Amino acid sequence: MKRLVLYVSDKCPHCKDAQRYLDSKGYKYRLTNAKMQRGRKELDAIGARSLPVLKIGDQYMVGWNPKNFERMYKSN
Repeated sequence: MKRLVLYVSDKCPHCKDAQRYLDSKGYKYRLTNAKMQRGRKELDAIGARSLPVLKIGDQYMVGWNPKNFERMYKSN
């Protein structure tokens, strides 16, 4: 199973959509708040400026699209 990290903000509706989707499909992931020091530092390192961000193995997906997520998850 690939390691997943979901970077979110409390007020981001797309972040909530991604979280609901992952939960409904039974994916295990680490939830990281982008406003906290650790989350901000990790996102700054990859240059991400919008949320949500999903780290799928070694790849990053910026924004939320379930079809793109499934494609990346299966190919990674």
